[in-house]
Amino acid sequence: MNQEQQVFLKRIRQLEEASWQESRYVFTDFLNEAEYSDVLSLGLPACGMQAYGGFEGASRVMIRFGNPEILGYEEPFPLTILRIRPLMEKFADMLTHRDFLGAILNLGIDRRVIGDILIDQATGYVMCTSVMADYLSQNLTRVKHTSVHTEPAGSLPAGLEPKLVTRQIQAGSNRLDAVVAQVHRLSRSKAQELIRNGQVFINGRTAQSTSVQLRGNEEVSVRHQGKFRYIGPVRQTRKGNLCIQIGQYL
Repeated sequence: MNQEQQVFLKRIRQLEEASWQESRYVFTDFLNEAEYSDVLSLGLPACGMQAYGGFEGASRVMIRFGNPEILGYEEPFPLTILRIRPLMEKFADMLTHRDFLGAILNLGIDRRVIGDILIDQATGYVMCTSVMADYLSQNLTRVKHTSVHTEPAGSLPAGLEPKLVTRQIQAGSNRLDAVVAQVHRLSRSKAQELIRNGQVFINGRTAQSTSVQLRGNEEVSVRHQGKFRYIGPVRQTRKGNLCIQIGQYL
């Protein structure tokens, strides 16, 4: 564990301790999958910790420390969904995730206050911390070459959240590297490289070995490739391979 990770985890412990000692909810900024995996490795009481990123299956999440059963009240996550839409859609550029994120970061915004970004045609929906919502609404007026209007959306449009589509794949075994290779159409060696480089996560935790045996209903995320749910083997083929059911986020 490097020094940056140690500092990060020390801060997490401080937030968890503050919640307990001061009997209040405490929230983190958005954490990426590697950071969330590090937090889970601390073994903090699951009953006092909840993760949320604006929608089910979000890659970047905030953590809330505090238990409503103990504190006696609920407090929502300080998260706002911003809608960024072109002022004149027919003249808008074909805007990508990178375009929206770049426009936000060019305002001097820290990446940690921005969560996932979902795109509906030329309109972007950005998860951000609530304290940044007004600033972005007032100052984010252009994405790439397109003039835009930025405002709180309240909620995501129906159907925009990633959809979990089930399908079947064939793999030699339920080893992590074999399944990742088949799901994302990679070579076995490329899948192993991603795992060794800490780019693959199982239920939010960094995968520790290429030979991890997937058991069922695990969420597997591969950075820059996507996320899927390993449901489990359905049957064995005549050639001895496993026919495996997965749910892939699209």
